[in-house]
Amino acid sequence: MVLEQVHITVAPERTSDYQQAFEQARPQVQCQPGCKSCRLLPSLDHPGQFLLLIEWETKAHHTKGFRTSPEYREWSRLLHPFYDIFPTVNYFQG
Repeated sequence: MVLEQVHITVAPERTSDYQQAFEQARPQVQCQPGCKSCRLLPSLDHPGQFLLLIEWETKAHHTKGFRTSPEYREWSRLLHPFYDIFPTVNYFQG
């Protein structure tokens, strides 16, 4: 199991819109082979900051699977406009 950890920052006034867009985008990742779970957690201390946790069977399921899929293009279309700074992504072995 691999845990993808993504640190996301959006403008605090766009937090609600981002969360709505994420709910639209979530099925794009959840339908992917190897995706076990997907959770977006808002920061309690820093408005506009989120932690995205996606559990994959392998790192390749994300990097070579989802990122090359048509669903990733839709995910990007829905979420990337919110990012002034592109999110930081890390992978952890579980």
